[in-house]
Amino acid sequence: MAHYLYILFSDSKDRFYIGQTDNMESRLAYHNSGYVNSTKHGRPWKLVYCKDYPSRSEAMKEESRLKRAKNKAYLAWLISNG
Repeated sequence: MAHYLYILFSDSKDRFYIGQTDNMESRLAYHNSGYVNSTKHGRPWKLVYCKDYPSRSEAMKEESRLKRAKNKAYLAWLISNG
């Protein structure tokens, strides 16, 4: 089963959110419903990047790497260059 690394963007907060899931459509709806404490104040969130990985552990490794980097310019570059 594929797992996805995703990056969301909030225009109202001008910030990115990085996560991973096995159901992208459901996860985006969950973020925009206000149930996730870390994203409820930036609604609406839009999906700006999504990449699939063959396993959850690989998606989690990349999520962790991107979160540790804390580099907004790199995330913007990654999104624009796919």
